Amino acid sequence: MKYIFLALILLSGIVQAKEFKAVFDCSSKNSGYIVSRMFLIERTIDMIEEKGDSVKFAITIHGSCAPIVSKNIDEIIMDDAELANMQKAREQLERLATKKGVDVTVCAMSLNANTIDKDYVLPFVKISENSFIDTIGYQNDGYALMTFK
Repeated sequence: MKYIFLALILLSGIVQAKEFKAVFDCSSKNSGYIVSRMFLIERTIDMIEEKGDSVKFAITIHGSCAPIVSKNIDEIIMDDAELANMQKAREQLERLATKKGVDVTVCAMSLNANTIDKDYVLPFVKISENSFIDTIGYQNDGYALMTFK
């Protein structure tokens, strides 16, 4: 009888756990803002998981945010302050992808517009023909849309 009661308590905890799904859409060129959002995403994941809930997050990148995925970002961004922010943001993006399981997608059209060769995209980043399609797909799958502009 004790074991049945214990099993019911454990199962009720599992049933009450929620899954939080969000896609973060980055098109901003403000490097200070981008780095702050990357850190906020990780803090949000930690807060959700501390409550026993699960997270499925994705980041879609296009427009002026695309340089963040370049291996040679220092050849694209010449301003020292901007470069320092983007390098911090890129390190945080890599941490989100590799340590927190966040899916990261960049738009091929934005790579082209920013003259970034696909061979220089960081290995954990998926290249999409059109990241708008990916963002819409995430929304159709129940992900909340969070934008950084």
